[in-house]
Amino acid sequence: MTLHTATRAFVSTLAVGIALTLGPTSARAGETFDQVKQRGMLHCGVSEGLPGFSNPDDKGNWKGLDVEFCRAVAAAIIGDASKVRFTPLSARQRFEVLRARDIDILSRNTTWTQSRDTALGFDFVGITFYDGQGFMVRREIKVMGVKQLDGATVCLNIGSSTELNLADYFRANRLKYTPVQFERSDEAFAAYVAGRCDAYTTDISGLVAQRSKLGDADAHVILPDVISKEPLGPVVRHGDAEWTDLARWTFYAMLNAEELGITAGNVDELKAKSQNPEVRRLLGVEGQFGKNLGLSEDWAFNIVKQVGNYGEVFDRNLGPASPLKLERGLNRLWTEGGLQYAPPVR
Repeated sequence: MTLHTATRAFVSTLAVGIALTLGPTSARAGETFDQVKQRGMLHCGVSEGLPGFSNPDDKGNWKGLDVEFCRAVAAAIIGDASKVRFTPLSARQRFEVLRARDIDILSRNTTWTQSRDTALGFDFVGITFYDGQGFMVRREIKVMGVKQLDGATVCLNIGSSTELNLADYFRANRLKYTPVQFERSDEAFAAYVAGRCDAYTTDISGLVAQRSKLGDADAHVILPDVISKEPLGPVVRHGDAEWTDLARWTFYAMLNAEELGITAGNVDELKAKSQNPEVRRLLGVEGQFGKNLGLSEDWAFNIVKQVGNYGEVFDRNLGPASPLKLERGLNRLWTEGGLQYAPPVR
């Protein structure tokens, strides 16, 4: 027996031994899952009003990418995407409310950072939107780039990575500025519109969303500079791995559905007729992948049927079919040159 063959035999024997020792595994739902199932309602923390992500319409109905993610989680667990209570939160409030267990999940355009993922005791379940921080100025001041803002006053909301990125960029480039800070993003933007600041800074998507509210949107310019990476995604409490898995695979189901061409319009037909093994596994026709999460086997089917795949959600809230008309950009699937990529259901 060669050394290579002997090594493979040892590894195979070791794997069998471990499997026999541990025995069959089964997913336990976890504390948060149990609470959501018992009350029949998901409690989701969102922004106080950011078009495209989480914003109530004139009838009080919440809409947006972050909102629809929470509805997808409810569809997976409860089987009904409408079973969500939305709690609007400021940037400063959001983490304390999540830590206090007043919400089950935070889906509020929140940047994934090392300190938030470790020191604050939270887990990010995925990157639902790749973004970056930018600046808005009035067209009339004829500023073409951020480095021309030396000595400027800048409006922003406190309690977010925005203020840290701003300080880092101006320090690194030896620029001076005066921050004008507010608790809520709407207050910061209103102050900018009122002329209290030379510039307004937040994520690019937030700049586009806020500018869409203006009657004279063309009078305001979003500068081409992007000064940071802003991977935005939902957040859960650390220590409940089963709940983290469920939230993460809700997002992955939406991405996989788009990649496989499964939509809200064709999901019934594909479940009944598709012979594609990947489609059949995702929609619960083959395997027990719902059981692995403590869910019924139609968990992903319910997500797509009631909410849609990631592309459908993006398009109607942020893309060409929305008032914001954002390009997919980095948020395209990996098969289309973007960064969105989901592990397979297997």
